[in-house]
Amino acid sequence: MLGLWLTGMRQRTQTVIPFSAGVLLGVALFGLAPELVEELGWMPSLVLFGAGYGFLLVVNRYAYPVCPTCAHDHDHNSCSSELHGFAAPLVAAMAVHSFLDGWSVATVQSSAPVGLRVAVPLAVALHKLPEGIALGGMLRAAVKSRAAAMAWCTLAEGSTLAGGVLGLWMAPHLGTAWITYPLGLAAGWLFYLGFHAVHEEWKRRGAAPAFVSALGGVAGAAALQRGVEALFR
Repeated sequence: MLGLWLTGMRQRTQTVIPFSAGVLLGVALFGLAPELVEELGWMPSLVLFGAGYGFLLVVNRYAYPVCPTCAHDHDHNSCSSELHGFAAPLVAAMAVHSFLDGWSVATVQSSAPVGLRVAVPLAVALHKLPEGIALGGMLRAAVKSRAAAMAWCTLAEGSTLAGGVLGLWMAPHLGTAWITYPLGLAAGWLFYLGFHAVHEEWKRRGAAPAFVSALGGVAGAAALQRGVEALFR
C-alpha cells in the first residue's frame, strides 16, 4: 500500500520507480544470490541466475514485450503507464518467490530447532517490507489504476500463504532441497525487471535521477537482507 501511495503521487514517481527497481536488484543480488551460492556453489548459481534472466530476455524479444520502453524507437511521451509491460512478469516472479517463502516457513516448523522456527518467519516478514514497497511502487507504474495494482500485489504476495499451506501438506514427502532451483530462476527474473526499470528511467529522465534513487534502493535492500541474516544466524 505504501508503494502504491508513493508512486501515485506524480511528483514523487521519478524517485519511487528507480528506488523500487533498486530494491528488486538488492533482493536478487544480496538476498537470493548468496543463498543460492551457499546451497549450490557458484557455477550452478550463475547458470540458474542466467537462465532466469535469459528466459525473460527471450520472451521480451520473441513472445511478449516485457520491456517495450527499452526499444530505441519507443515514444515515452505516449505511454499510458510508465512501466507498461512489466506487470505480468513482475507478478509471476514475485508469486514464485513468495510461494517459496511460504514453503520455507512451513517446512522449518516440523523439523528445525525452536530458534530457527521463530527466526525464519521473522526474517521472511522483515524482507517483505522493502519487497512489498517495491512491488507496489512498480505495479502502480505498470497498470492504469490503483485498484488493479492492489489486486495484483495481493495475488503475488498471497502466494506466500499458498506456499505455506502446501508446505505443511507436502514438505514431509518432498523436503526443501528442490526449492533452490526455482529460487535461482526467480533471482535472475527479478534482476532483469529491476535492471530494465532503471534503464527505462535513465532513458526517460537521465542518468542521475535514475541511478541515485536506484542505488538507494539497492543499499537499503542489501542492508536489510544482510542485517536479517546476521541477526538470526
